[in-house]
Amino acid sequence: MPELPEVEVVRRGLERWVAHRTVADAEVLHPRAVRRHIAGPDDFAHRLKGHRVGVPSRRGKYLWLPLEDTGQSVLAHLGMSGQLLVQPHEAPAEKHLRIRVRFADALGTELRFVDQRTFGGLSLHDNTPDGLPDVIAHIARDPLDTLFDDEAFHQALRRKRSTIKRALLDQSLISGVGNIYADEALWRARLHYDRPTATFTRPRSLELLGHVRDVMNEALAVGGTSFDSLYVNVNGESGYFDRSLDAYGREGLPCKRCGTPMRRRPWMNRSSYFCPKCQRAPRVSS
Repeated sequence: MPELPEVEVVRRGLERWVAHRTVADAEVLHPRAVRRHIAGPDDFAHRLKGHRVGVPSRRGKYLWLPLEDTGQSVLAHLGMSGQLLVQPHEAPAEKHLRIRVRFADALGTELRFVDQRTFGGLSLHDNTPDGLPDVIAHIARDPLDTLFDDEAFHQALRRKRSTIKRALLDQSLISGVGNIYADEALWRARLHYDRPTATFTRPRSLELLGHVRDVMNEALAVGGTSFDSLYVNVNGESGYFDRSLDAYGREGLPCKRCGTPMRRRPWMNRSSYFCPKCQRAPRVSS
């Protein structure tokens, strides 16, 4: 699933190509793509028509398009393979095209939602007073948000009574961090994924946050991480941060810091990649 850098790359593309355009009509080609819009495909398409799209917004991994003067937003769930593409009207329809949005202007491009696995989709929701779709009001700010509170994060981490990777993936604590960037930040911080959060001092918490921000900004600079053709930006281009990964996906390869072979361990239906020398496992209390 795309993490913060990949979603932010898409958001920036939408801001450039879709913001401030008025919807002429919308077409739902597969009802599963709007299954979270309870009123159904026809209602979804009808509610978009004639409305002007505001500046796309993001919190963590969540992306939405506000509809100006409606108090509502179109929330995009990219899932495992969802793509928001800006294409010329005359471009052939993609094999897995699910939703098409045309605009009332002469720019000659339209917005397409393409989803091979149909795990993602679009849905319309009321906004909170803060401008978030109400269904994601519980999501914490992300570490690239200028209003993210580092001290509050440290205090919440200490109270969590969990392990550090679980905490990093807890979207009610800190949003936008997924499996890839958690492993990368923990490698940089020389922390094992099972280290208890109660052991974190304030300097250690702030150091880890710094690594989280660094790895995300570096990924943003090269368009995010693409392991296959399913994640692309609005122009259909892949990101290149997979070439710079220090931990994730490097099982058996030498640690870039000490040369020890990297390891992979099953973790919460995922995998954790780490260096057994640089990121020593916490001692188990007897």
